[in-house]
Amino acid sequence: MQKGNLLNISKFVAPEVIFGLGAMSQVGESAVRLGIKRAFLVSDEGVINAGWVERALIYLKEVGISSHVWFELTTNPKDFEVAKGAAQYLESGCDGIIAVGGGSPIDVAKAIAILATNGGQIKDYEGVNKIISPLPPMVIVTTTGGSGAEVSQFSMIVEKARQVKMAIISKSLIPDIAIVDPLILQTKSARLTAATGVDALSHAIEAYVSLAATPLTDIHALAAIRLITENLRESVACTTNLQAKASMAMASLQAGLAFSNAILGATHAMTHQVDGLLDLHHGETNGILLPYIMQYNMISCGEKFANIAEAMGVHSAGIGKWKLAEKGIEAVRKLFRDIGIPERLSQVGMKEDYIKMLSVNAVKDACLVTNPRDTTADDIEELYRKAL
Repeated sequence: MQKGNLLNISKFVAPEVIFGLGAMSQVGESAVRLGIKRAFLVSDEGVINAGWVERALIYLKEVGISSHVWFELTTNPKDFEVAKGAAQYLESGCDGIIAVGGGSPIDVAKAIAILATNGGQIKDYEGVNKIISPLPPMVIVTTTGGSGAEVSQFSMIVEKARQVKMAIISKSLIPDIAIVDPLILQTKSARLTAATGVDALSHAIEAYVSLAATPLTDIHALAAIRLITENLRESVACTTNLQAKASMAMASLQAGLAFSNAILGATHAMTHQVDGLLDLHHGETNGILLPYIMQYNMISCGEKFANIAEAMGVHSAGIGKWKLAEKGIEAVRKLFRDIGIPERLSQVGMKEDYIKMLSVNAVKDACLVTNPRDTTADDIEELYRKAL
């Protein structure tokens, strides 16, 4: 951390956070404090089948709140799904939104909130600070331990016509209350645990080297990197390892706080395009691309990449910062191999023919603005080819 950064003006925004084993029991009380009388509960089929929505409905009923459950969404949620959800919200007589789920339900819940009070189409809000009117109160119960969406100012929605994953960024999207309960992570598959953990690490690393990083975001980013390095393997290996689950829940939360305030970089700018086209799991795509982007960005901030290596437990005694930074990148690759993340884009359906179009779109992504190294469409093309 550069001492001069402490003298600069910076902002840090976050919701109220309720964290710990059994924290989900606070969802009803949280909704009451926000004045919600009838809740529009957004989730997905997997979370419903795991029993978490039923649990949330019990807690809401106990405090006298009625609910309308809506779950007509997919992974990498689409603009037409958001439009359908917003119409349902307006018809339902609800006065607040609760999301119980991972990144997809949370992103959709935020997007529904936008249209419910601002109107139009969700594509109208792509980019930064396009939301004008206040949103309905929002309570988020996260279920995946990776997306960080429960504390972020992001909503990621695919515009189907362009096959582009839009980044909608606004402080209005930061929920009122975020509930993080590590017990919920016990019902995730090993593959989902791995992918969401990789997503959290990508958030932490990109936030740490972001041009918009501050001392506050750096603290959270480095803490998340340490926790993920120490606990992700164990969390993937055993669904009942509560210590690992709690550590990953905390890591995801801290990475979310970091990237929400520092934004991200080229990894996410590129991943959004691949996911929008091929409908892949966001965390796995991040895992394939992150080491290549780290290698590309390293010359712009060698000191920070050396710090990342140290946070990952790489022994630094007698090693210069550039060698240490390289070892950090290799530590990332090894972690991803250990938990079964694919290593090449070709393994998940990417083709050479897609690269030109995806590169043009990636340059327009808001996340690229804070990447620490200047990046052109040609640079992105080359990175996609290296990862293919």
